[in-house]
Amino acid sequence: MVPSSESIGTKDCSASDYSSKAGEVVKHPDIGNIEEAEWSLRETSSLNYEEARALLGRIEYQKGNIEAALHVFEGIDIAAATPKMKIALALANRKGERHKRRSQNLSSPPMSVHAISLLLEAIFLKAKCLQGLGRFKEAAQSCKVILDIVESSFAEGFPENLGADCKLQETLNRAVELLPELWKLADAPRETIMSYRRALLPCWNLDAETTAKLQKEFAIFLLYCGGETCPPNLRSQMGSSFVPRNNIEEAILLLMILLRKVALKRIEWDPSILDHLSFAFSIAGDLSSLATQIEELLPGIINRKERYHILALCYYGAGEDLVALNLLRKLLSGSEDPKCLPALLIASKICGEYPDLAEEGATFASRALECLGDGCDQMESTANCLLGISLSAQSKVAITDFDRATRQAKALQALVSAARSTNMRDLSILYRLSLEYAEQRKLNAAHYYAKMLLKLEGGSNLKGWLLMARILSAQKRYEDAETILNAALDQTGKWEQGELLRTKAKVQLVQGQLKGAVETYTHLLAALQVQTKTFSSDKRASCNVTGGLFPDIILEIACWSNGLGEAWGFETCEYGSANHARSLELEVWLDLAFIYINLSQWHDAEICLSKSEAISSYSASKCHATDGKDRTIVFMSTEKLRYQTRASRQPHATTFSFSSIGPCVLYEKKGLYKEAIKAFRSALNIDPAHVPSLISTAVVLRKLSDQSNAVIRSFLMAALRLDGMNSSAWYNLGLFYKSQGTQSSKLEAAECFEAAASLEETAPVEPFR
Repeated sequence: MVPSSESIGTKDCSASDYSSKAGEVVKHPDIGNIEEAEWSLRETSSLNYEEARALLGRIEYQKGNIEAALHVFEGIDIAAATPKMKIALALANRKGERHKRRSQNLSSPPMSVHAISLLLEAIFLKAKCLQGLGRFKEAAQSCKVILDIVESSFAEGFPENLGADCKLQETLNRAVELLPELWKLADAPRETIMSYRRALLPCWNLDAETTAKLQKEFAIFLLYCGGETCPPNLRSQMGSSFVPRNNIEEAILLLMILLRKVALKRIEWDPSILDHLSFAFSIAGDLSSLATQIEELLPGIINRKERYHILALCYYGAGEDLVALNLLRKLLSGSEDPKCLPALLIASKICGEYPDLAEEGATFASRALECLGDGCDQMESTANCLLGISLSAQSKVAITDFDRATRQAKALQALVSAARSTNMRDLSILYRLSLEYAEQRKLNAAHYYAKMLLKLEGGSNLKGWLLMARILSAQKRYEDAETILNAALDQTGKWEQGELLRTKAKVQLVQGQLKGAVETYTHLLAALQVQTKTFSSDKRASCNVTGGLFPDIILEIACWSNGLGEAWGFETCEYGSANHARSLELEVWLDLAFIYINLSQWHDAEICLSKSEAISSYSASKCHATDGKDRTIVFMSTEKLRYQTRASRQPHATTFSFSSIGPCVLYEKKGLYKEAIKAFRSALNIDPAHVPSLISTAVVLRKLSDQSNAVIRSFLMAALRLDGMNSSAWYNLGLFYKSQGTQSSKLEAAECFEAAASLEETAPVEPFR
């Protein structure tokens, strides 16, 4: 701002000149200025040089002449006045204590409290002038002087009654608030955090609203500053107290203190506290604690419908799907909000992940479509996609072939409708559509949409690469599948290559490249072991703040960022997680064990199985491969079977080669039938839906011939109910019917063999899903 030509600040006034004209000067400013001048004159009879400049500078600042005000303030010798102010403040504090104790008189201070208040205000206004001129670092250093003077003058904190009759407390409050903002403007994050921590010390006698404002602003800075700072060094901290170890924990602690103040009615409710706290705990990943705390919220802060919705999101994010579903059912009941669209969509998504709840999921999705009407196309595509997912899951538990085919057709129809409503631009919908076509073995359509998916995402997502490779392997285009996997490996980070390498090894095995497959597995194991050690040594500390956690709309954004309730590429078990790395390592050792079993290299197979047991002894796959004494009891082979098709009744030769990497087929024994049955029972105790163990149990029982045909058939039918596209189950069911010897059973066997042959021709090296 351009200073006025008549500005008092442009004149170099001496103390004597100003003192003689003090009456003239105070006629121009407002009443507040006159009162301040009267206070000073009443106590000291005249103004000294620093006080005069302080008043002049304030007048110029109030007139908007920032440069002129700064010129006046710079004429004050703060360094010389600082010792006097410290002594005067200390004596004023003792004087207050003397009145309480009625003790002896103390010496008079070198300046009055009002004069000190005037000078401190001048320092503060100087910092404001520097801020207005963009000199943020100088402004912060000037503002810091006020805190240094007050802190060094009062060892036990600023007294409550000292600034009651002047602006000293107000100036101090404003300086404490301004200093962190100045350091932020000066791009000094470390100084910003240190000033916030200093401002929150109890020595400033700040009011509750000012303290709450500082705590909230500090928490926001910690969350979004983009850097990690050193944790606070708390000198006087009790041994059992919580000490934050990083920015997130410190921000959570501050926001929870604010929440506690709201509960105690010390401050007013601020919805943004919940927003920032939700973001912080979403980053920390402790959603179960979020749910616990939201249940403890006082009535009236959020309404019941919102509480149900947020709790459902929390529990769903924490992996407690059924608890979340029950909450959503309450929310969607007739007495609450049966047309709540977000709740309908998330409920449909949860149900679609469970085949036995798929019918209810389809109902929720249909209700969502009814509520939409002519609403948002994006929400309509989401509802259609969820409807397709639920119908697809429903088809897997259908009893009759007609029901299965009907639901599969409706699932494709819903998914295609969802894709068209988004102009084939939604990555997640395209992935679901391609996956559904692949699982129905409509490989050409699956390949078309998978190719479109890879083109749209630019190869940035691992799931698209894997789906394309598996579709190509189902089409028996193994070289193309390996090319796709090599391209994916070139564009993928080291920690994300596990699934790609495992799929590549299986593609190499199918092509007979045994040595290359073993080398690929070896490379994968080396990477997994390094990754596991890295995660164990650099594990992120979990957030154990006691007192509670809260969610907010951030959870819903995370759940619905792509319009489907799951972010593209985000899963409960991400590729980079330590748990996934250990699980993948377990599967790799089992794959190697089956390779050596195929080669009849029993010693090497036992070594691989012992490695897998060291990772997890409670694995259905591991029990399927070994008996209770860890002795290898099965090996895989191929069989050439001639059968007659029901249609032509002519001999037709087909070679079945069931890989040991896919669903296992127990064909030959080593004379340990009873131990084999024990091993398979152990596997089924761990996972009753483990299809390979169901099939293998039926085969062993058929070889033992000590069980009824109904029991053997029940195991095979159970496997087919769980996985109707399992060629091994159809094949062994055909063998079972063939062994019956009747004409009708032979016809049944022919149908089973035909289904097995058809499925084997389109079987991928790994399941599509």
